[in-house]
This record gives sequence, structure tokens and C-alpha cells, in this order.
Amino acid sequence: MNFLVAVDFSDVTDKIVNIVKSVALNTNASIWLIHVVQPEPDFIGYEVGPPSHRHIIAQKFQEKHVQIQELAESLNKDGLTVTPLLVQGPTVETIMSEAEKLKPDIIITGSHGHGAMSHLLMGSVSKGILRKSSVPVLVVPSGH
Repeated sequence: MNFLVAVDFSDVTDKIVNIVKSVALNTNASIWLIHVVQPEPDFIGYEVGPPSHRHIIAQKFQEKHVQIQELAESLNKDGLTVTPLLVQGPTVETIMSEAEKLKPDIIITGSHGHGAMSHLLMGSVSKGILRKSSVPVLVVPSGH
């Protein structure tokens, strides 16, 4: 089995990781761990912004790179086969694009449960993945 596991390093990430550990160890699954970094609005057009702004964005990207590498290494030490992916783009579209390339058996993501009855029970990212996915999706609630 192959899992595509989307994390955002919020409170729900630990819950996702615990579920992935228990399921993946029992199925000998390979895991692609993905974190999507949103593009900065200033970078979408032709303007690249001042050097200080570019430095801040590069620093944030580097911090996320370190986080996903450390999480992957931790899971590898637990006996899992994990490949970290740090990708920039719109979250749902980027996850679905990677899923198209990687052909996972399941996508695992989290739901935060914020506002308007949690977007009527599901967050916008998890809802977008559910709508667009052709493979099963496991949504892990934050429990808040």
C-alpha cells in the first residue's frame, strides 16, 4: 500500500501521525508525507517584492523544510518507509496534483473543525480533497 499523508504542522498533525503509524506498520505501507506551502500573493504576478520580503519567505520555506524532514526521519526510525515532500502552491490543487503523479492507495489529511459548524462538518482543504479524489480519503478530526 502507498499513503499520501498531508500535514500542516497544526495540532491535528500529531493525531494524523499516530494513525499513520498504527495503520502503516500493519500494512507495510510506503508513505509520502506532503506539506504544501502557500505561494505569497506578491509572487504570483511579475513583481517579486523587496529583498527583505523574499528573505522572510525563503526563511519560512526553510523552516517548513526542516519540519517535514524531521517528521519523516522520526517515522523512518519507527520502521516506516517515508518520503517527505515540500511543495509550493494552492493546497488542495497541489495535493491532488501530487496524488495524480504518485497514485497512492489512500490520502490521509486532517480537519480543524473551525467556524460555521466546521464548514458544515468539514474544513475547506479536507472537503476539497474529498471532492476531487479518485482514491479513498481518511480525514482525521482535530478533536477541538
